[in-house]
Amino acid sequence: MKHTVSKRFTFESAHSLPHLPAGHKCREMHGHSYVVQIYCTGPLDARGFVLDFAEISDAVKPIIARLDHRILNDVLPVPSTAENLAAWIMHELMPHLPLLSRVDVYETARTCATVER
Repeated sequence: MKHTVSKRFTFESAHSLPHLPAGHKCREMHGHSYVVQIYCTGPLDARGFVLDFAEISDAVKPIIARLDHRILNDVLPVPSTAENLAAWIMHELMPHLPLLSRVDVYETARTCATVER
């Protein structure tokens, strides 16, 4: 049997999408209160955990620190879309969370990009 655990994190960042056409509101610099949800999937260990929530926090905190109150265009090597941000976070976390299965990035309460492994 597989189980999944998840934990949410928040950060504030700004970005622009200069590759979009003139007049598109996201072309201009703007900010979001991002919510990132990290999912880990696997069998239960001897403790009855997929993974201790503290282990997820320990892996994610340094990445959030790199994003919080930053301009994402200066951090990401690709356009700072929610989709690319989710993929970048997954790539950064994979060496630290082998059971990482999914990353959700919410730019707003109604918009989410998901990347799955």
